[in-house]
Amino acid sequence: MRTRRRSAAAAVVALGLAVSPVGAGAGAAYAWGAAAPERQAVSAVSAVSAVPAVTVPVPAPTPVSEEFPRLTPAVARELDTAIRKVMTEAKVPGVIVALSAPGKGTYVRSFGVADKSTGMPMSPGLKTRIGSETKTFTVTALLQLVDEGRVGLDDPIGKYVDGVPNGDRITLRELAGMRSGLFNYSADEDFGTAFLADPGRPFTPQQLLAYSFKHPVLFEPNAKFDYSNTNLILLGLVVEKVTGQRLDDYINREVVAAAGLKHTLFPVGAEFPSPHAQGYTDQTLSGKTANATDWNPSWGWAAGAMISNLSDLRSWAKTVATGTLLKPATQAERLKVVPSLPGAGYGLGIFNVQGWIGHNGSLPGYQSLTVYLPGPQATLVVLLNTDTDYRGSAPSTLFGRAITEIVTPGHVFTLPAQPVTGH
Repeated sequence: MRTRRRSAAAAVVALGLAVSPVGAGAGAAYAWGAAAPERQAVSAVSAVSAVPAVTVPVPAPTPVSEEFPRLTPAVARELDTAIRKVMTEAKVPGVIVALSAPGKGTYVRSFGVADKSTGMPMSPGLKTRIGSETKTFTVTALLQLVDEGRVGLDDPIGKYVDGVPNGDRITLRELAGMRSGLFNYSADEDFGTAFLADPGRPFTPQQLLAYSFKHPVLFEPNAKFDYSNTNLILLGLVVEKVTGQRLDDYINREVVAAAGLKHTLFPVGAEFPSPHAQGYTDQTLSGKTANATDWNPSWGWAAGAMISNLSDLRSWAKTVATGTLLKPATQAERLKVVPSLPGAGYGLGIFNVQGWIGHNGSLPGYQSLTVYLPGPQATLVVLLNTDTDYRGSAPSTLFGRAITEIVTPGHVFTLPAQPVTGH
């Protein structure tokens, strides 16, 4: 999910859950914000009493039907038309889409351009920055350590990281479930100014936390849902402390390689392996569109720095939704969601939107959506090379809605539009 905010001085970066992943991306009452928040999703989310969040299972908004249409040429033409319509309305340069279900066929298409200056077309093999979809990898790493008995979900974060406000009471479970009450560092105006003034600069996890910790906590632990990238920075530090390894090394080996992903990477800095599309954003100090392809994603780190491609994300959609890297009991904990938006709930680093399980991502220049519908075992991946909203809605959500209205009308992926304040 994600949340975007602009002020006269600066634009606040949006990293993904776009609740708006459910929103790499964060959102204001509608953006699940990922990296960027100005959020404050606090007002939009429902408060849940002091019962541990993961012990309050919320069923899918509607029963998951096994029905899923065969992806015939006629259905493909209908999808083509709907996708092109969103592209035109939202002024999206290029998009890649993959939709499939066992026995129903596969729809893989690319539309538009990967580079506006050269006209190079989008193609399914291009790599992309995935923003807040990184959260699914970081939380998987944490849950693997839970399976190994090296950490406990109800351990306080203060056991592993010093100096966290309410660190003796905020648990790892509450961090993963976005219920810590910690201020989202990417919603801080000083952070937004510093990042946008020099998008190539590196940030350390400690610098990111400092932007958060100068603000008072928003609420008591577990009192509400509020999408905050700060939570994932802390979980990344937990993984590093417990394993004695750099987070990028650990995730690349124990999660990415273990899942059989060949084109997915947790980068150290701004590296971006070819081939990839150019990414375009209006998250700039001037509000004018800029090429953000080589901006350093270190500011997103455990919350939003990773890179992948269509084939890997199609595989990862099922892996993360079905828990093949985890023990069944641990995966069950992950999938217990609490209400956060109408028709949507958030578990441990994962959301359920009208039955579609997964995450979205958004950071300057790129958006993504990777989701899985358990009944028909359907997978949907959408990748695009802009994060510029259309009428307050994340374009990844617009594509998700247009596609699912055709193939799963009983499970339409939709999130409320998020407002963007003054350019």
